[in-house]
Amino acid sequence: MNPVNRVNPVYFNMNCRPGCAACCIAPSISSPIPGMPQGKPAGVACVQLDGDLRCRLFGRPERPRVCGGLRPSAEMCGEDAEAARAGLALLEALTAP
Repeated sequence: MNPVNRVNPVYFNMNCRPGCAACCIAPSISSPIPGMPQGKPAGVACVQLDGDLRCRLFGRPERPRVCGGLRPSAEMCGEDAEAARAGLALLEALTAP
């Protein structure tokens, strides 16, 4: 086993939190999304979120590559959905052009 995994395995084996969707709301996405051909601005929910805040495109080829690259981690997701949205909003502000 990799020694890093023993130190803090939560960073490597975290699943998305049901009802969170912070990564589908907080950041801007510049690539086209079905239903949002110009991408989406920060703070706006992706049109592909369903009523349970789950991605309708998850596992499908239409899902933008940038979305597939997002991986839940304790660092990104925080303790709860509110913390995740706040952290991602801060990251968005710090990296805005």
